[in-house]
Amino acid sequence: MKVLIADDHAIVRKGLIQIVSSIPNISQVDEAESGKQVLDKFEIGKYQLIILDLSMPILSGLDTLKILKNKDPEIKVLILSIYPEEQYAIKAYKNGAFGYINKNVASTELKKAVNQILNGKKYLSSSLAAQILNFKDFEKPIYERLSKREYQIMIMSAEGISSKDIAQKLSISPKTVSTYRTRILEKMNLENFVQILHYLNVNKL
Repeated sequence: MKVLIADDHAIVRKGLIQIVSSIPNISQVDEAESGKQVLDKFEIGKYQLIILDLSMPILSGLDTLKILKNKDPEIKVLILSIYPEEQYAIKAYKNGAFGYINKNVASTELKKAVNQILNGKKYLSSSLAAQILNFKDFEKPIYERLSKREYQIMIMSAEGISSKDIAQKLSISPKTVSTYRTRILEKMNLENFVQILHYLNVNKL
């Protein structure tokens, strides 16, 4: 079986190739550093599985996934990301991915995901399964957890407006803005506003 691994970091690709190559029945593992390269190689070679990094320049993993599924609805794609499953997994599944896995998982979990997908089954991690059971509104966009004011401050912050200017525009104190920003990150399950900006770009908000 042939697998194509796409990640814009060479050191990550090498590690993934080493792990995937050790799986029985995998005869060939190719690599790509961008979504465009994935599409070019897809036209030439027939792959049983494509492992896509979510964050790649120019053409993101999700955009590449959509194009691949339009070309071949049967293609099996595993999305790999440093971002929490809660943020992007459901979106990936809705766009045809067979699985979504965090880069921080152990190699054994990655092998499990690859084997499961190659056997025609979708991969769902135990943590994601638990989240789906625990949150009735899991399939709703994560930003819907924010209040109107929190959403407003998130957008303004992502646009590069300083806390001081946000406070002035909304007639609140800078300390209150800081409190809102902390609460936004907690609700979005993200670490900083660079990740917020990435989320907004991917979801085109």
